[in-house]
Amino acid sequence: MEWAADVLTAEEYDVGRQIAQRGVAAVYVIAFLSAVAQFPALLGEKGLLPVPVFLARAGRRAGPTLFHRGYTDRRLRVVAWTGAALSAALVLGIPQAGPWWVPLIAFLLVWWLYTSIVNVGQVFYGFGWESLLLEAGFVVAFLGSAEIAPPFLVLLMIRWLVFRLEFGAGLIKLRGDRSWRDLTALYYHHETQPMPNPASRFFHLLPKPLHRLEVAGNHVTQLAVPFLLFMPQPVAGFAALIIIVTQCWLVLSGNFAWLNTLTIILALAAVPDSFYEAVLPALEVSGAHRPTPPYVSVVVSVAMLVLAYLSWPALLNLFARRQLMNASFNRWHLGNAYGAFGSVTKVRYEVVVEGTLDAVGPGARWREYEFKGKPGDPARMPRQIAPYHLRLDWMMWFLALGSERGWFAPFLVKLLEADPAVLKLLRTDPFDGERPRYIRARIFIYRFSTREEKRATGLWWIRELQGVVVHPASLRADVP
Repeated sequence: MEWAADVLTAEEYDVGRQIAQRGVAAVYVIAFLSAVAQFPALLGEKGLLPVPVFLARAGRRAGPTLFHRGYTDRRLRVVAWTGAALSAALVLGIPQAGPWWVPLIAFLLVWWLYTSIVNVGQVFYGFGWESLLLEAGFVVAFLGSAEIAPPFLVLLMIRWLVFRLEFGAGLIKLRGDRSWRDLTALYYHHETQPMPNPASRFFHLLPKPLHRLEVAGNHVTQLAVPFLLFMPQPVAGFAALIIIVTQCWLVLSGNFAWLNTLTIILALAAVPDSFYEAVLPALEVSGAHRPTPPYVSVVVSVAMLVLAYLSWPALLNLFARRQLMNASFNRWHLGNAYGAFGSVTKVRYEVVVEGTLDAVGPGARWREYEFKGKPGDPARMPRQIAPYHLRLDWMMWFLALGSERGWFAPFLVKLLEADPAVLKLLRTDPFDGERPRYIRARIFIYRFSTREEKRATGLWWIRELQGVVVHPASLRADVP
């Protein structure tokens, strides 16, 4: 079995294993805390899309979840806090200090708990990075503890995951919007992306030739560089570093929840210890390992073969005429297809929600509800939110594009009721807990102010009213 140990182990990836395990676990901490803060208001017993109603309708078609036995907000919080605690222990490296199977069990428990949440999360959990986090958590579970060398097959499967993530995103762009092919996509994307950050306006105002260079560099990184991840070192390590640099560029220029952060963490698993030793010559990063037990090699090999089998539909999807974007092909969210922004919106629309205590008329004073992340007040600087995920804010971006999945009307009702849980999801309540008499929603075109406009007005955004999405509505019986 010595030859098998030589093939199945990778002595030179101790740092990569630590980064992958602790980094993925840290993202799980964020995800579970996000569920504690947002899930009850969005999907709880009295949420916008209540889970009990969804499960009564979907039944087993919802997928595997602990909540088939009954959902309550209390049970959700127990699941989320348990997942956050286990994930925090993995960040600290506590399970990794034990036998090989301890971090395996810990990660699989975290993966199962978050699967239970995602499978009842409906539209609010329908993002590609949810499946990415689930798949990443399952794969890194098999990296084991520090007592043995990192399993090479697991590191290879992590590279395969990064490949699908990058190459799938590159293909969806090449097949999608013409602006990606003529290199003009970033004339618009920094401004029209779902949730700009403080630097997005700076990136948007860069010269257009630089935008074209950005797009060209993106194509190279996503369509060519991923293949190099499977080359011998040091080529694979340098390919990973190129991917990491481009992902850092995306972190600087926008808010995409934990998508970029998680991609960086996974890519770092392809960087060998020798790279770190070259930067810090005095650092000895590779520790001594005991021989890998045969049963570990068997368990890892079987698990990775199952993952490879589950990835087959995703591989076929890469070469399909109608490539699916961010698709799961099984109930466990393993072996997924990835890709984002195959089309680029050229104009930014924003739905602005307002309420009033007055009767509807020319003298009514309408006050705007401010969201935590999405653009609203033109004078307000965009916020840095990622790697945290503001689910309601993202849904408002899709709403402005015409996509609504049954949550917006309940949201307006909750505002009319001054529901405390929903109001906590917002940055401001203009009525300080008082129920508004009427509520309405209007749609605007937003664009970043030019440098001259910013100096003259102090505004980050210039907006122009386009129309009314929801005319003044009320729940009160004493209004016409």
